[in-house]
Amino acid sequence: MYHVRRLASAVASIAAVVFLLWFLPRVLNPTPPNKEQREANKRWVDTSPYWLDRQSCRWLGLCGVFHLRSDPPARQDEDDDNEGDLKRLELRSWEAHTENKWDNAAEGDKADGKRQLREIPDYVLKFAPLVHLYSGENFWPTDIADHIRHMSPYADDEKINASAPLALQNLHWLDSEAGSVYLKSNDDVELRPEWLHSHFNVPSPFPESDDPIKAPAPDSGDEEPLLSEDTTWYEVDREHPLHRIADPRKRPGGGSYPEDRRRKRRSSEAQYPIVETPHYKPDNSGYSKAPATLVLVDKGSGIVDAFWFFFYAYNLGQTVLGIRFGNHVGDWEHCMIRFEVGIPRAVFFSEHEGGQAYAWRAVEKRGNDTLTQRPVIYSAVGSHAMYAAPGYHPYVLPFKMLKDVTDRGPLWDPAKNLRGYWYDYMSTGDAGGLEPVRENPDEPTDWFHYEGPWGDRLYGLDDRRQWRLFGQYHYVTGPVGPKFKNLGRERVCQTWRCRILHSIAEGKKGSWNS
Repeated sequence: MYHVRRLASAVASIAAVVFLLWFLPRVLNPTPPNKEQREANKRWVDTSPYWLDRQSCRWLGLCGVFHLRSDPPARQDEDDDNEGDLKRLELRSWEAHTENKWDNAAEGDKADGKRQLREIPDYVLKFAPLVHLYSGENFWPTDIADHIRHMSPYADDEKINASAPLALQNLHWLDSEAGSVYLKSNDDVELRPEWLHSHFNVPSPFPESDDPIKAPAPDSGDEEPLLSEDTTWYEVDREHPLHRIADPRKRPGGGSYPEDRRRKRRSSEAQYPIVETPHYKPDNSGYSKAPATLVLVDKGSGIVDAFWFFFYAYNLGQTVLGIRFGNHVGDWEHCMIRFEVGIPRAVFFSEHEGGQAYAWRAVEKRGNDTLTQRPVIYSAVGSHAMYAAPGYHPYVLPFKMLKDVTDRGPLWDPAKNLRGYWYDYMSTGDAGGLEPVRENPDEPTDWFHYEGPWGDRLYGLDDRRQWRLFGQYHYVTGPVGPKFKNLGRERVCQTWRCRILHSIAEGKKGSWNS
């Protein structure tokens, strides 16, 4: 009888473990798979050449365990001294680069007499974000033009024979190919080629004396803090125009403008403000050779969304119990600042598959009483997810097992080197609606309409680099580009589920998919 009880206890324990291994991935996944994704998963499991691995994957959620090994950010034999020399060489050309780009804007516009390009409004640059990259980062900002030189186009598993090298001017034609089109690295990314790291794009340092201004302390009391607005700026597009709120208490937050600002709003709300944009001649503090991408979207009613996109050649995932998850080639991150008649209202921070939105006054600023106070963003090590504060940021898994880390590392000023565009999200056709700003009239637009991933597709289990434990992959598919980040959205967040946070402390209690 004793042995029967022990056997029953062992069977029950094994059954409980099997159930947890099956159940946990389904509970922890914030976006459960649909039927098509389930079918794709079956095909993916079948890529394993080993019967035992396939059964372990189907029933226990343990896939590719034979491939498990350490995955350090960099190879031990990398020559950091040479990379530092290359960085210094690249930064010598900073002044010539910025002057040529901005001072010749009018001349370039004159040469293109067929179109009158719009400028970047001065308030967009005035309130442009500053990004603290992580001090121990291994994968720095990358120029998308450089990135695609190291990629080849594929349709399904077949390489596309292109008649010309990939360039920003010809990416969109790939979408005409049959099959699932994506870009694939020409190198084994686990060998960590230098173009993945982009060490020469580390931003030039800022003066140590210019300390940031902290965000205001959270308001006390049980009620949400008040916002200084009396319009529906938080939910507007060209089909749903802005409305005035007669009683601000009827919405979460509220308040009113000072009388002088209220008069200014009333005189401006009937038309889009025309602002003379000065030529931008900054010093080199925060300059990176990798251009950011600025996409301006006019939502009507005086609302302009300024999307700042940041590209990295590689996303290094985080580790759980020493095992790394979530790597992918190519990494698009973004923030968005919503303006109402030139006044900043809110900031959206992209974080993995979601993000968080903050009221303008809630985010940390850098500046002082005489200088413009610009919002500060913190980029997580490896994943480059964007947060409003330094520290630890858990996501997906419980008990802080999977977390991003941010700190006050090198400060990047994306306004000093950018590709700027205006985008009409209501334009018809699959390759329309985007035009460069007057400051860079010759920037290509074709790349923006490319629909496929900017990095390798999900590796199969027949690839030694791949594993999946509890629903989390070692390597995932690279991201799609800025056009597919819901640029025409009414709300500040990327998804309809959107709550604008009023303090950084409130954001730390939230979730990246809130």
